[in-house]
Formats: sequence, C-alpha cells, structure tokens
Amino acid sequence: MRIRFRIHLRTALAIALAGAGAERALAEDATDAFKSFPSISLSRKMPKLTGFNTIVTDPTQNGELKDVEVEALLTTEGPAVESGLTWRVFSPIPDSDGKLPLLATSEGGSTAFNLVPGEYFVNVAFGRAGATRKIRVPEQGTIDKQVLILDAGGVMLNAVSGSDVRIPPNELSFSIYSSDVKEDGERALIVADVKPDTVVRLSAGTYHVVSDYGSVNAVIRADIQVEAGKLTEATIQHRAAKLTLKLVSEPGGEAIADTAWSILTSSGDVVSESVGAFPTLVLAEGGYSAVARNKDKIYQRDFTVKAGVNTDVEVLLHGNDAPDEAAAAEAQD
Repeated sequence: MRIRFRIHLRTALAIALAGAGAERALAEDATDAFKSFPSISLSRKMPKLTGFNTIVTDPTQNGELKDVEVEALLTTEGPAVESGLTWRVFSPIPDSDGKLPLLATSEGGSTAFNLVPGEYFVNVAFGRAGATRKIRVPEQGTIDKQVLILDAGGVMLNAVSGSDVRIPPNELSFSIYSSDVKEDGERALIVADVKPDTVVRLSAGTYHVVSDYGSVNAVIRADIQVEAGKLTEATIQHRAAKLTLKLVSEPGGEAIADTAWSILTSSGDVVSESVGAFPTLVLAEGGYSAVARNKDKIYQRDFTVKAGVNTDVEVLLHGNDAPDEAAAAEAQD
C-alpha cells in the first residue's frame, strides 16, 4: 500500500473559503465540495456541565441587550473564517431533561449576537471540527470580541488502482475513524461514505481512513494526519482490479445469459455471488476460482488478479480442461 500526500497552505481559501477575487474559480470549486458534504448542518452535542460560576443574570429573562461579536480562526495566527461556520448560543441552565437550551444560531462567518447580561456557552462548528467557550455578558460596559480557535484543517481523499489507474468516483468511498482503538477493538466512526475529492473539515490530529473500492474485498486502511490550517490531499493506492465474468462457448465469444457465478479465494472461501451474462466486480490482488452454473452444469476456471489490470475472465463451456486433454493426447501418441 502506498499513500501520496499533498499539503496545501491556502488555508483561508481552500479550507475556510475566504472569498472570491483573483482566485474565484478555486473558491467556487471548494464551495461545491463543502456544500456536498452533509456534516455542515448536523447538530453537535454540547459537553455535560461539570460546574460553573453563579450566573449574573438569568439569560432567559428580559434585560438590556448587548452586542457580542464572535469570530473563529483555524489557527491562532490565522485569518478569520468567513464562511462555513455554524454558531450556537446555549443557556448554562439545563432544562428538565438535563440539556442546555439553545437560545440563538447563526450560519456563515463572523457574526454578532444580541444577548442580555448573563452567562452563556458559545459553540462554533466547522464541519466535524468545533470549539466551545463560556462567556459572561456584563451588566455594565461592553464585552470584547470573542475569538474561538478551531485548531482545524481539511482532508481530501482519492485513490488509484495499481500504479496509477484512475478509479471511477462512483466506485470509491471512504470512511474516517478515530485513530484510537477502544477496548472492544473497534474505532469510533467520525464520517461515513465520503466521496472522492470532497473536502472534509476535521479537528487537527491523526485519523484512520478506510477506502472501499467496489463492494467485495478491495479495502485499504491508512492513518492520515490532519494539520491545523492546512488542506491535506491523500491518494491511496489500491491493490485491486475490475473484472468482467463471461461464460462463453469459445474465446472472445458472446457471453451466455442466465449464468450464476461464485468467486472463491485460493483457500476456498466464497467472496462474491451473482447472476448474469457478464457481471462486473472488483477484487483485491490474488488468486481466485470462477465457478459458473448454467442449465444444471458447472464450469470452473482459476485466474489471478493483478493490481490495476482490468480485464475479462472467460470461462469456456468446453475448454476449461482443454490444455490438459491435449497434453494427454500427445502422450498417448
């Protein structure tokens, strides 16, 4: 397995989508990738309360409204994120079911909330990354702008078959897991069914990526590092190929319909079953046996899958054992 990485330093544009201008085309492409990813609008769970100072004023009561400006940065020294953010303001007083009441929301970039004096939890989400801060709005005077550091970056995944054979995007999917393994040996799923060339926004850290090519056994796993303020492009190399199965009366002949197929590994395990004249499937590199059943008769052929070599696997009605029979005939002569 080989993984190729490209890390882009265009933080404000490629990840935060800072705007248009001279790089308008690039920003529009990145915007499409963000919009196509479902995690943008998903609700985030607030952490459980472990205790807080006595509130100054109950924020659910009436009072003089004060402007509270908020902005988020990918890194401490980075520019403000101007789009793709979801802001939420919560009351620190749990309701009857123990949850913190949601008081206000805003989407986009930097924003401002009108709040009465009191204490609040302010949460900002950027894809799967986020930050939370408790703030206090004073009864007298103003409150400084609240700057939250996301410590987030982005990752864009793709894959090839063999050395550099392009894989159709609709045949690829990625799942991103936590790098930590739980006591039961499993990892926490972060994002499922990520399509190629989709920008996924994540907190900085190491993640375990699982790449599926097809739906049989072509699976590659890799650990990928996401750096704050950077967009990492990772290309994973699959050791697999796409095959089309055919039951034919002669080499290169027309595929025979109503054929049931079973694909077995060299150890005899069944990895795929299908019915059709020429089913197509993706298999990991290695040795297999194709078993074709047609009109109560069974035909078989052993074959080898080479990474990146997409090909047809033909099973002959009368020729599976032809080479051996020819050799036997020569020996008799």
